[in-house]
Amino acid sequence: MKKILISLLVLSAASLAAAKLPALNDEAKAKAAEAAAKTAWSGKVDNYLLCKSQDKVAASYYKTAKATKKETKPAVATPPCVDPGAFVYVPAVPVTAAVAPVPATAAPAPPAVAAKKI
Repeated sequence: MKKILISLLVLSAASLAAAKLPALNDEAKAKAAEAAAKTAWSGKVDNYLLCKSQDKVAASYYKTAKATKKETKPAVATPPCVDPGAFVYVPAVPVTAAVAPVPATAAPAPPAVAAKKI
């Protein structure tokens, strides 16, 4: 019973501490976005390296199978490996900062029409 009570007390204290954390500022949000972009790029690099190694293993398999005159099935057509390139992060520009506000001006009055005498 004491263990349950102590664990509930610790959990409630942790939730109170988490509730008092301040909101993230713009700089922290930008760093988090950059970290997410770098993680996504890292995943693309890992997939590229995996693709290259699979191609190498398949080529080696077909080479040794041909040398030993083993019967092999034809290779399955797969898309080529795409190199993601170097990591380049371009921060997104907020929509409010990208569009400059247009100052409100009064519409010009229509020109006065002179009355013509007939």
